[in-house]
Amino acid sequence: MPERNLPRLNVHLQGWLLALPAVALLATFTHIPAVATIIDSLFSTPHGRRPAVFIGLDQYRTMLADPIFWLALKNNLLYALITVPAAIALALGMALWVQGNIKGRAALRLAFFTPTILPMVAAANIWLFFYTPDYGLLDQIGRGFGLASINWLGNPATVLPALMAVTIWKEAGFFMVFFLAALQQVPPVLYEAARMENAGRWLMFRRITWPLVMPTTLFVAINALINAFRVVDQVIAMTGGGPNNATTLLLFYIYQVAFSFWDTGYAAALSTVLLSVLAAIALLQFFLLDRRIHYR
Repeated sequence: MPERNLPRLNVHLQGWLLALPAVALLATFTHIPAVATIIDSLFSTPHGRRPAVFIGLDQYRTMLADPIFWLALKNNLLYALITVPAAIALALGMALWVQGNIKGRAALRLAFFTPTILPMVAAANIWLFFYTPDYGLLDQIGRGFGLASINWLGNPATVLPALMAVTIWKEAGFFMVFFLAALQQVPPVLYEAARMENAGRWLMFRRITWPLVMPTTLFVAINALINAFRVVDQVIAMTGGGPNNATTLLLFYIYQVAFSFWDTGYAAALSTVLLSVLAAIALLQFFLLDRRIHYR
């Protein structure tokens, strides 16, 4: 029997059908909840038999007069301003180190990557031992140099930097993997040509390595920024937002409002602001860095 000519699907329809599972998951767990959160922020919190009522922008007016919100926002912006560039610089430095032909390179790579695979609660408990006054590792080292004991997590001046150190330590190894992959894609002939011109290591890094890893840097920077604004588990495990709200970050404050105070309407408004801040900073970061990126 002659073979039937079955009608072929349009190539665009085929593409959409292939992407349908990913689109469905993205819509179900990202876009629909985001739209629902924005809608919920315009309604009051239901209590018992009293249903939610439309209140417009009242939640946002409450937010403008909320000093804890402004403190959490300031803490989070400072947190991102320090942890993002520090984690990127440390990750790139580690990638440059383990890329070369050094003894124990595989073990060194594993050592750098190990903090990434630890659960954040486990990592927080490790650092709790480091920060314990008098008995912790940091105070034991400081005592050897004649330094006084420091209550790292009990002093408002040191508690936020202490949390930043945990984040940088845990994320740098993960970002190192991306930089290591990017460095291995840089053509070796560029370095050979630079050596023929007697270029030093710093000049080769500034003129060759750094421009060619900028696409990876943009990717890592946006991910690090998102991570800096979704810190909550280590705050719960290490400080509980204290002392005196010195480590209250936006997501932790949302968690408090939603699950400790049971004010879901106000928590939805805070979540909407968090999403807006993230989108604005990520877009600004993208457009500023995109001009300096060399795409191959």
